[in-house]
Amino acid sequence: MKKLIAAATTSILATTALVTPVMAQDITEFRIGILGGENAQDRLNNHECLKTYTEETLGVPAKLFAPADYDGVIQGLLGGTLDMAWLGASGYAKTYLEDPEAVEPVLVKVNMDGSIGYYSIGFARKDAGIASLEDMKDKRFGFGDPNSTSGYLIPSIEIPQQTGATMENGDYFGEVVFTGGHEQTIVAVNNGDVDGGVTWADGQGNWEDGFNSGALRKAVDAGLVDMNDLVEIWRSKEIPEGPIVLRKALPDDVKAKMTDLVAGMYEADKDCTYNISAGESLGFRPVTHDAYTSIVAARKSKSN
Repeated sequence: MKKLIAAATTSILATTALVTPVMAQDITEFRIGILGGENAQDRLNNHECLKTYTEETLGVPAKLFAPADYDGVIQGLLGGTLDMAWLGASGYAKTYLEDPEAVEPVLVKVNMDGSIGYYSIGFARKDAGIASLEDMKDKRFGFGDPNSTSGYLIPSIEIPQQTGATMENGDYFGEVVFTGGHEQTIVAVNNGDVDGGVTWADGQGNWEDGFNSGALRKAVDAGLVDMNDLVEIWRSKEIPEGPIVLRKALPDDVKAKMTDLVAGMYEADKDCTYNISAGESLGFRPVTHDAYTSIVAARKSKSN
């Protein structure tokens, strides 16, 4: 069922560590990048509550940025024009490989069972007669973004291991198509523009709800798809959920306050948590670079 999300409140988060705002001379604004996955306006709307709480916490204006692709957020972090973002694991790996001193991972989303993993889910229309990866041979397969972990990196490694073929057009799939993002892939499959695609989900909960969290859940909430029209045809191994990162050069007290703000969001405002974590979750918990060494290695191997 589509869940109606409450509008962002303007009350102070009583249960989080909101202390005296930072001095204006430390930072003059705080800039939050929002990774692709759904249309820009929905991304901005869903993060409006975080913007409000950030301004209350830091005492400076907060700005939201929703670039058209993943690389827009990555380059913003590398260039110092963004202060915070929730990256996918592959996006973090790219950022780290280009500049290990640009950002630091601080928090990771926690699933309803306490785990911090998710899956790349392959799917197709039920009426297309496609029930498995084998049925996708010589057909059009949609991938989201070259910098997406579940939307490209992991499938581009695991699918060739299963098929014994490359991802080149005509080798196994008739055509490999980049749709531009998770929402675009879901819509393309649903509309029949591609025969199958991959997107991300926690793999928990009910299929008809789009699982508990992820791009399918957001698409269901937005009324874009009826999951009963779709079928799962492939699933990756578990992937470490991507981190919320902060720009390393930020003042330490700013980083501490923003980390505490997001870490306390689940107890303080579950509607806002639902919005910013793409569905049902238990909020966020601390994470370090060590959780992503395997993804960094995988990303590095693809660039060689």
